[in-house]
Amino acid sequence: MEKCSLKIEKSLTKIDLDALIPREDFEVTDEQGFDIGRMMNAIKSTDLKQGSLFFSVIRKPDFQRETNEWDDDKIVSLIESFLDGDLIPAIILWRNSAGSYTFVLDGAHRLSALAAWVNDDYGDGVISQAFYGPQISDAQIEVGKRVRNNIVKKIGTYRDYEIAAQRIDQVKDGLIKRRASNLGIIAMQVQWVAGDAQKAEHSFHKINLSATPINDTELRLLQSRRKPHAIASRAIIRSGKGHKYWSKFDQDNQKIIETLASEINAVFFEPELKTPIRTLDLPIGGKAKSARSLPMVLEFVDIVNQIKSDNDLKDDLDGKQTIECIKKTKKMIDRINSNHPSSLGLHPAIYFYSKDGQHKPTSLYAVASFIMELETHNALDDFIKVRQQFENLLKDHDYVIQQIWRHYRGGTRAYEHIKDFYLEVMKRCSSEKTNEQIIDEISQSKEFDYVLRQTEVREGTAGADFTKATKSAAFIRDALQRALRCEICGGLIHVNATSIDHEVRKSDGGTNSVTNAQLTHPYCNTTYKN
Repeated sequence: MEKCSLKIEKSLTKIDLDALIPREDFEVTDEQGFDIGRMMNAIKSTDLKQGSLFFSVIRKPDFQRETNEWDDDKIVSLIESFLDGDLIPAIILWRNSAGSYTFVLDGAHRLSALAAWVNDDYGDGVISQAFYGPQISDAQIEVGKRVRNNIVKKIGTYRDYEIAAQRIDQVKDGLIKRRASNLGIIAMQVQWVAGDAQKAEHSFHKINLSATPINDTELRLLQSRRKPHAIASRAIIRSGKGHKYWSKFDQDNQKIIETLASEINAVFFEPELKTPIRTLDLPIGGKAKSARSLPMVLEFVDIVNQIKSDNDLKDDLDGKQTIECIKKTKKMIDRINSNHPSSLGLHPAIYFYSKDGQHKPTSLYAVASFIMELETHNALDDFIKVRQQFENLLKDHDYVIQQIWRHYRGGTRAYEHIKDFYLEVMKRCSSEKTNEQIIDEISQSKEFDYVLRQTEVREGTAGADFTKATKSAAFIRDALQRALRCEICGGLIHVNATSIDHEVRKSDGGTNSVTNAQLTHPYCNTTYKN
């Protein structure tokens, strides 16, 4: 099981507060900041109400990471600290001379947490619904309900305190009475950054990047925010909704980006992944609401577009580069798993999930690289010829992928080696060797001499309940035994990539009766068979 999969599972406890404070570009890089001498020096709870003058104009820089790293405990702790007048680090703001927006350079999570309480929006409220549209997932709604219930039990709603403040003499609970009476006068301190937009951006990076660990992919995303692969990735992850990093392009190009992004997002993340797994209708990208999902999409976009370095790209000024980038991504997604005629219909349970239902992003990268290699050498049909044995080997020996991942210590370093493993397996499947013999041969090669044969023996704990992983493993094990197979290649068929083929071709007199209909992969039907 990959470490990054564990991080994805863990991230589901976090609350998505990204909609509370919208993003915006600094717009101009040579303007001086607003005169800070007459600016507010504190933020009250009333300033964070939807529709208030202050709340209407605060923005996050468009290069800031998503505000989705806090769990229930952090939000509760922040609100309690605010109510009790405890020390909260100052919010650092900057405003340009045009006076359009006030940017939060540091403290976006703090402000968003307090705004969530004030507006009763924990990623599922009115503000979030307006921002995301119909894209709020069931999982995000459930998380919102959970944190709201915790707030009610441990603190109480903001509306409760408003009512209590208006009837303070009737409040009997001493803690609530004290907090309600203080609510109108307590505030978070503000510190202003003087200077132009360049100085403000420098301040942001100095504050945030030095204080918070950030992985290489996230750093690239921040620094390349105007480059086509970054814009494409952000569009895909939000299905063309939310903050429009592509808003400066003309309307036609914006529409193309949003349409393609929505289609790619659907293949990546629909249907929504729920655990324990009780269906083989799995999304190839795992959970959409994950701290790893945006970096994963960016890595995938880079691999498909063969982007080795951000320095190879220029800022996209009109959207044409972004459209080209996103079209190549769409073509690969269609090839992997869709009803497009080119689709191989690779079954997610075999290629992108472990036996116990953990999503494997590295395998997604490896599969994209594998397909590109096959396309380069016109070898897709060679893969189809051995596909059934190839998939049976992956299913029964998926521990090899885990060993490769561990050996190279990470997804972006391991995926090319997993691709090479796929190529070695495919080459040997064309012989009369058993899967065990194939694994033995590969493990004796210089490149894979660290691979060890493994027989799975998992000892359980007496008297304990089944874990989610065990429940998922049991379902996947039994469901795969009953899964449909392509009548042409023998590989597993996924519901998202199913074609109905004439067993006897129409040109040879085949009828349209059900007895002449067979289930196949789209590619097997439209290309390989012909």
